[in-house]
Amino acid sequence: MRDTSDPASADVGQTWPTGALPSGSRVTVIRASDWDGPWQAEFQGTIDATHAPEPNEHAQALSGELLYWVTFDTPQHDSDGDGPYREAQIWGRYLRTESDAEA
Repeated sequence: MRDTSDPASADVGQTWPTGALPSGSRVTVIRASDWDGPWQAEFQGTIDATHAPEPNEHAQALSGELLYWVTFDTPQHDSDGDGPYREAQIWGRYLRTESDAEA
């Protein structure tokens, strides 16, 4: 059994990026302020340690933005109504931590 509390337990060959949210971090997946998505509602989840964050290479990505695998507390539907999903790769801009909410 793999210890998923340690970033070193990420998939073989993957390196946890410096400055990335740590594995096991509790996050809120938020809705975009400028469009109706990417999810139907805001919800809680956990950064999954089995996949290291990776650079978001989408044309609309922010400079240095990462993609995180997040395991959801409860299954969710995306803004198109597809799902339910138990985990997904989420753009960093759609994740908030408890410390972000306090700032």
